Amino acid sequence: MLNEKIQKANRRKFLLLLALMCAPVIISYALYFLEYRPESKHYGDLIPIVKVTGNGTNQADNTILRMKDLHGKWVLVTVDSGLCDEACHAKLYFMRQVRLVQGKEKHRIERLWLINDDVVPNAELVKEFEGTLFVNAKDSEILNFIETAELQTKHIYLIDPIGNLMMRFPENVDGTKMGHDIKRLLHVSQLEH
Repeated sequence: MLNEKIQKANRRKFLLLLALMCAPVIISYALYFLEYRPESKHYGDLIPIVKVTGNGTNQADNTILRMKDLHGKWVLVTVDSGLCDEACHAKLYFMRQVRLVQGKEKHRIERLWLINDDVVPNAELVKEFEGTLFVNAKDSEILNFIETAELQTKHIYLIDPIGNLMMRFPENVDGTKMGHDIKRLLHVSQLEH
């Protein structure tokens, strides 16, 4: 009688343990087949990852800037004419502000303006956005990696520290939400530079 009670108790413990071990597998299959997708928390759009290579002329000192020179940094990229209309100015402003709000992590972010024509930005603009890399990329292969010519000028893009174009922020960007995305990426990225 005592042995029967012990055997039943052991059998119950075994079945409970078996159920606990199988539960994660069963739940994961159920979520997969029910196509459950949790809501994402990122503001920017993840785009197909593309390795960006090529070079352009850095307008500050007339030197060649190779994209591989920026490896190890997160790079905020905008593409526009050197004339820089209101939308272009807004993108440069948000890129600067988002970098500044990162505090002690701001050194991990670089700002890059790929100028897609032969127009040289005016001196006031260069002074206002000091620290941004002004790169003439009119005939550069860099622009071939950044979507189509029609879309290039509408978004701010993000290149990861190993040189992959991986995210774009919406047109008429919300700087606060963009800043949260960048902060989250800086926090979770473990790449040492």
